[in-house]
Amino acid sequence: MPTLLQVDFPFQGPWGAEMATNLQGLAESIAQEPGLLWKIWTENSETGEAGGIYLFTDRPSAEAYLAMHTARLASSGVAHVNAKFFAVNQELSAIDRAPLDL
Repeated sequence: MPTLLQVDFPFQGPWGAEMATNLQGLAESIAQEPGLLWKIWTENSETGEAGGIYLFTDRPSAEAYLAMHTARLASSGVAHVNAKFFAVNQELSAIDRAPLDL
């Protein structure tokens, strides 16, 4: 069953286009993660937060990614990561044009 992972953590920038330039290699690496269907990158410069919304093919893939990503963030000095897992209701999501070509 598709699993959505929501992650956010404290982040001090860069933001916008500079963030895109600086983190392109990371984005390319994330794109290769097993089970990842897509990621939407999130950022809020006003609250000093960043993260993402991820869709994985299944819960074990999402859990494995979160464990790896949390460790990667910790090595960069991020002490706390908020994360939530959600099952995806494909039928209702399809009505509202979710990109769920699974």
